[in-house]
Amino acid sequence: MSGEPTLMDEAARAGWLYYVAGMTQDQIATELGVSRQRAQRLVSKAMAEGLVKVRLDHKIGRCLELEAGLIRQFGLQQVRVAPDLGPGSDPSRATASAAAGLLEGYLARTEPQTFALGTGRALSSMVAEIATQKNERHRIVSLIGNIAPDGSASFYEVVMRLADKLHAPHYPMPVPLISETPEERALFHALRPVQAAATLAKEADVVFVGIGQMGDDAPLYKDGFVTRAQLTEMQAKGAVGEIVGGVYDHAGQYIETPISALVGGVRVEPHRPVPVIGVAAGPTKVAAIRAALLGRIINSLVTDEPTATALLA
Repeated sequence: MSGEPTLMDEAARAGWLYYVAGMTQDQIATELGVSRQRAQRLVSKAMAEGLVKVRLDHKIGRCLELEAGLIRQFGLQQVRVAPDLGPGSDPSRATASAAAGLLEGYLARTEPQTFALGTGRALSSMVAEIATQKNERHRIVSLIGNIAPDGSASFYEVVMRLADKLHAPHYPMPVPLISETPEERALFHALRPVQAAATLAKEADVVFVGIGQMGDDAPLYKDGFVTRAQLTEMQAKGAVGEIVGGVYDHAGQYIETPISALVGGVRVEPHRPVPVIGVAAGPTKVAAIRAALLGRIINSLVTDEPTATALLA
């Protein structure tokens, strides 16, 4: 190593001086020995590259009202409603910080906990917000297979990423998300490591899941796990939402389809007594979230203002 600071080193230092030390851009330029314009660009890069994590300590009154309304209407254990990021924004960015804060609260517990996690964009964004820390007393287990149709690891698998940040024991689900035949799935689930992971997932103390819609933009279809014909068949049977591969209708009742017998992992059964936290937001997900709440597949929710408003309408 040459010892020369990289561009990312400079951006990190500029971000630290701006957001933590409270320096102005002129002061940062003087401190780093660069022009004011370069100091401004470095601060912007620190934010763009995700080197700076922003947490909002003040709860917006409207968010608090929506949280209380959702708890009352759906009988939920916990709700976090994140402020609206505005039109055209990625809803998973809005929920990421709120979901990470909720997870960090559980991680701070002194008694060992087992965390079971699904996959998806919302949970991936949540894990990106978690601070690196040593947390070896907890265990992390996957609820669903992490192998894509082409044999690669699922792009939105989160267990390995979270375990890397926490240095915690972790148990991935080393099976295809969708097997070719029920017999193939049975063979995978007969393996001892898979059985161990499944047992942990069923006995987890806290569960975090994403929620997929079942319209033409269904994640299962867009990510290549089911065909157009298979999606159409599930839609014809009333599919409105999906959690870790389990497809359900408007009442939150699971629908049995040919795909159901192929999904690798552990289904999230309704009415689990432990916190089962759905992390989802966006207009296309409202029906899927509402159904999961009605069917008691989830008993806690992290979402954003527009989604919470739609759920209560």
